[in-house]
Amino acid sequence: MSAEVLHLVVEAANEGDRLDRYVADHVPDLSRTYAQRLIEAAQVLLNNRQVRPSTPVHAGDTVTVHLPAPQPVGLVAEPLPLQIVYEDRDVVVIDKPASMVVHPAPGHDRGTLVNALIARYPEMAINGDMRPGIVHRLDRDTSGLLVAARNERALRSLQAQQQARTMLKIYLAVVEGRMPELEGVIDAPIARHPTDRVRMAVVAGGRPARTHWRVLEDLGEYTLIEARLETGRTHQIRVHCASRNRPILGDPLYGPKRPRATFGLTRQFLHAHRLGFKLPSGGEWVEFTSPLPADLEAALARLRQSARAAVRRVSS
Repeated sequence: MSAEVLHLVVEAANEGDRLDRYVADHVPDLSRTYAQRLIEAAQVLLNNRQVRPSTPVHAGDTVTVHLPAPQPVGLVAEPLPLQIVYEDRDVVVIDKPASMVVHPAPGHDRGTLVNALIARYPEMAINGDMRPGIVHRLDRDTSGLLVAARNERALRSLQAQQQARTMLKIYLAVVEGRMPELEGVIDAPIARHPTDRVRMAVVAGGRPARTHWRVLEDLGEYTLIEARLETGRTHQIRVHCASRNRPILGDPLYGPKRPRATFGLTRQFLHAHRLGFKLPSGGEWVEFTSPLPADLEAALARLRQSARAAVRRVSS
């Protein structure tokens, strides 16, 4: 992967943010510590000038981020805690917590799911690949289920299922606003945003993307939905929901910069809830379920309380 240069324009909603915080919030999988290192190394410029990480940004400012090409370093095994849902000689299903990055990236060469996996399953660290066994990924702040392969044969089997669109991947999400119907399909191609290289977008000529959704609960000004991926594009659910003016609650990249309320959330309300596939050995179909983690359960309780209070105000 080659070096990359990103050009960001500060919006009014980010007026006064520290530069290091702004960069970390707007470059996916980039930590604030690594953003500070880039700024101090003059790899981040504010209006074409080198400044300090604490410098505030203002609406209309241009932020230029030079992301160096990842260095070909060996993977480091780290015995990090993992919540293993299922394992056999071919695959392992993990319930990933929010804030854990799936595979090494600039600023995240340690502490990732891959680092933890190769410590537990050394056979996965083959050919120097920085994503050994990874079939699909979850964004850093998306929690829930994913499957990884422990050998090449299993990897090919899972990849084939994903390409054939037979793997079951269902998410729970809260979106802003009410859905127009009780269920539906968003069929809209996705590609890199034409002007903002950090984001993905619905773009004519992009890669085909289909998301099936259905309403689970009306929460007044918000809706709890189930989203099933037919395809697996980067940020697919987040992009599709935002394209219908129903961004996921708490989404820092595709939602409003200053949301009406956070309900205690520090991340997007998106959780990989169900995962199903055929086991590479024998072809048996298996399904796994992950309940909402504590932070999303607490936010959902606040949403329900807010919806009930709104109904009481209207009826009184």
